[in-house]
Amino acid sequence: MSEMGTAVVTGASSGIGAIYADRLATRGHDVILVARNADRLAQQADRLAKRHGVKTRVIAADLTSPAELRQVEQALKADPSITMLVNNAGFGGAGDLLQSDVDRMEEMIAVNVTAVMRLSYAVAPAFVVRGAGTIINISSIVAIGPEILNGVYGGSKAFVLGFSQSLKKELGERGVKVQVVLPGATATEFWDVAGLPVGNLPNTWVMTAENLVDAALLGLDRGEFATIPSLQAGEEWEAYEKARQVMLPHLSSATVAPRYALALAS
Repeated sequence: MSEMGTAVVTGASSGIGAIYADRLATRGHDVILVARNADRLAQQADRLAKRHGVKTRVIAADLTSPAELRQVEQALKADPSITMLVNNAGFGGAGDLLQSDVDRMEEMIAVNVTAVMRLSYAVAPAFVVRGAGTIINISSIVAIGPEILNGVYGGSKAFVLGFSQSLKKELGERGVKVQVVLPGATATEFWDVAGLPVGNLPNTWVMTAENLVDAALLGLDRGEFATIPSLQAGEEWEAYEKARQVMLPHLSSATVAPRYALALAS
């Protein structure tokens, strides 16, 4: 077992997940690669083992399948070497909400929401007992701008952000590090699957997967909770979060707000 322990990366056969696997192997982690494409996973695992001298393992699984998701969960629960989980697997949609295939949207929720939740639950108890561990959840800028793309995709990524905030509150004081990464447009196969080829986007919008992951890991090293590599003015996120925190104590009250009370009294 590596001194760094084992990092689990979902969606590891290409794009952001493949880069995460490479960068974490570079840091000395053994890696468990999870994705649907068994051939790609095997090639990736062989490449990482030869390049970095780490132990690799592949789990070929379709996370839209409850049975296959349970198999991944059991594998994670049974492996005490796991010190990091990168919940990266996901897919999106760019089409109008009402013109989208509802069954496809349900599959999106299975991967973007259910798998993130269940795999986090699979590793978190052991991390808490150990007093150490890292969970990295890949959200999206659409978590705070759901109007940008398909509404189900935006909603699913808003879940990832909110779930990560809750995990941080609950696990942070127990030694578990939680980070949520909100990528903007990134040059991966995601866009082809979503039905909007990345070549249709302005070059100034699109970040490479390598730059995205390197920035995200730098944010992790700096102790950031939320990392938005493409946001040029980091203070804008800080202002957004500060406004949210200011509002929190005032969200629930037995008294109707004056803007409604006046109308109700008339």
